[in-house]
Amino acid sequence: MKIAVLLSAGLHPVSGAPVLPRLEAQAIRMAAGLGDVGGEVVGLHAGPDAAAVAEALGQGLDRIEHVAVAAGDDPVPALAARLAEIAPDIVLAGRRSQGGEESGLVPYALARALSLPLVSDVVAAAAEPDGTLRFDQSLGRGALRRVLVRGSVVVTCHPDAPAPLAYAYGRARRGSVAALAAAPVAGRATVDTAVEERPYRRRPKIVKGAPAGGSAAERLKAATGESGAAASGRLLIQPDPEDAAREILAYLRQIGVLAAPPAPKT
Repeated sequence: MKIAVLLSAGLHPVSGAPVLPRLEAQAIRMAAGLGDVGGEVVGLHAGPDAAAVAEALGQGLDRIEHVAVAAGDDPVPALAARLAEIAPDIVLAGRRSQGGEESGLVPYALARALSLPLVSDVVAAAAEPDGTLRFDQSLGRGALRRVLVRGSVVVTCHPDAPAPLAYAYGRARRGSVAALAAAPVAGRATVDTAVEERPYRRRPKIVKGAPAGGSAAERLKAATGESGAAASGRLLIQPDPEDAAREILAYLRQIGVLAAPPAPKT
C-alpha cells in the first residue's frame, strides 16, 4: 500500500515561525497506522522551500518529496503530476493549512484532477484484509459514519483524529528530503490573486425569534433567551430527585427530543 501525505508550509499563529500544521501531523499519524500493516508512506510538498515541512520527518515520516514551485504559483498541477506518477492508494491531507493561504480547496482540486473520490473529515482509518479501506467520517456533534472504499482515494483529516506522534529528533536526522523538478504545465493560466483588504468591523448579531414590532421588553426577552420553549419551563429550587427527573422528561418531550409516552391501554 502506498500512502502520500500532503504537507504545507504553515505558520505559527503567534510567532509567525514556520511550523507543521497540526492537522497534517495528525494525518501523518493516521498514515503511520495504515503503514504498520505493510505499506510505504511518503510526504509530498510543493513550494519554493522544503525547510517549512522538514519538521514532518520527526513526526513519523521517513521521506519527503519536495516539488519546486515558485512562490505564489498554484501547487495543484505539480502535486497532481507527481501523484499521477507514484499512484498512491491513499492521499492524506489536513482540512486546511495554518497561517497561510487557508483555502482548504487543494484536496478537492487534486481529487478532481486525478478523478478520485474524496472522503472528508476522517477521524480513523483502517485497512481490511480484502483490501477495502475503512474510514470513520465525522458528521459533527459526535456522530460518525462508516465509509468503505475500494481503490485509490483522497482523505482529509478531522481535528478529532488521534493526536500527532511525539517529535523524535533522532528520526528527524535519519529522514531525507528529495528535491524534484516540477514538470512544466502547458497552457497554465495566470490567476489574479489581488484582493482588497479592509479593517475588521464587527457586525451586529441577528437575534432570531425577535418579534417584529414588539415592545422593548419582548425584544429583550428574545435576545436573552427568556422567550420561546425555555420560558415555558418551571423553576424548581432544591426539588426532590423524582420531581426533578419528571420535570426534565416533560421538558425534553416538549422540545421534541423524547417521544410522548404511549397512551394507556383501555
